[in-house]
Amino acid sequence: MSRARDGREVRPTGRLTTMATLGYLALQAGKTVTALRAASRAPAAVEPSTEAIARVVVVQPILSGDPGLEDALRDNLLSLGGARFVWLVDEDDAEAQRVVERIGPAPRLEVRLCPPAPDGVNPKLAKLQPALDDCADDEVLLVLDDDTRLPRASLGALLGGLERATLATGLPAYLPGRTPWARLVEQFVDNNAALTYLPMAPVTINGMCWAMRVADLRAIGGFTPILRNLTDDLAVAGAVQRRGGTICQTASPQWITTTVESPGHYVRLMHRWMLFANLLLRRQPPGTVAAISVLHGIHPNLLWAVLAGSVRTRRPGPLVALLGGRWVLLQVVHRRVYGRSLHAPLPSLVSELLQPAHLGHGAVQRTIRWRTRTYRVRSDDDFSPVR
Repeated sequence: MSRARDGREVRPTGRLTTMATLGYLALQAGKTVTALRAASRAPAAVEPSTEAIARVVVVQPILSGDPGLEDALRDNLLSLGGARFVWLVDEDDAEAQRVVERIGPAPRLEVRLCPPAPDGVNPKLAKLQPALDDCADDEVLLVLDDDTRLPRASLGALLGGLERATLATGLPAYLPGRTPWARLVEQFVDNNAALTYLPMAPVTINGMCWAMRVADLRAIGGFTPILRNLTDDLAVAGAVQRRGGTICQTASPQWITTTVESPGHYVRLMHRWMLFANLLLRRQPPGTVAAISVLHGIHPNLLWAVLAGSVRTRRPGPLVALLGGRWVLLQVVHRRVYGRSLHAPLPSLVSELLQPAHLGHGAVQRTIRWRTRTYRVRSDDDFSPVR
């Protein structure tokens, strides 16, 4: 032990806590600067022309189970008026069929009933391939999840991205949830999306919202070559890049609302996402794995170290400094990228502290629950339903 100038002993724990604080804030600041630079170079969020939006086919695979489903579907019909919509509903999903019937006929809207996907085939991709088959080569296919709202200007950014790259993908952001468990999911996405997707060259896409010219998608074989991949976003990104294509990560948000009613639902959702993250890392070269681990895996552990060190030494200063700096940096990112603050301090902190547990759960538990389906996952292209 050494002594400070005032004569107090400076314990090794205190020094380590201070170093962890500085490391956390340095990493967060570095990611913030890099993300904001990338955002400034991203395609602008602009209103697309009438002619451009008329060539967009909005394809939405629909599953019931979320109370906000009907509102989300209606909102997209209004905000993306002029585009052609194709809603893909399972034959055995009576509730989803009732939802789309309540919305009723709308201009340029087609509802398709889809048979169950065979075992070992990704049910989302199985729905998308027939929809692609009926598109014209000069159209743009926009894949949009059923709980996702895409502003018209964000669609303009995606179309601008297609002038630069083969595929353009959106940036997810969550609207405030009604339950504490929804707030934890919301803060996990809102505090990580911009700092994850923007700083690095794309290694995958945001599967909730992406667009591609139909001719380019057909040139890589459509969805047929990747039907047996569980993670559709990683599979699409890989198919594009293997054929020499490029991905444009836009910095314009789409807004997501997902109902998370219980702790069990929250754990299942986070487990699925973390298992998919493990599958992503398996496909990356060592250098990329190391970069992702440093940029996105160290933060929660440093936060735990600062919290434990502050409690043990009874010196709250490092923790207060970390939380204050973290709040400022997240505010800067949110206001610049999303146009408003999305930060909820307590759920945000709890969400980050829980990340190591969720990552470990995803690494060891290979069975996932995906809405109405349960799968045993052995690898990205080797999974089977659990009955």
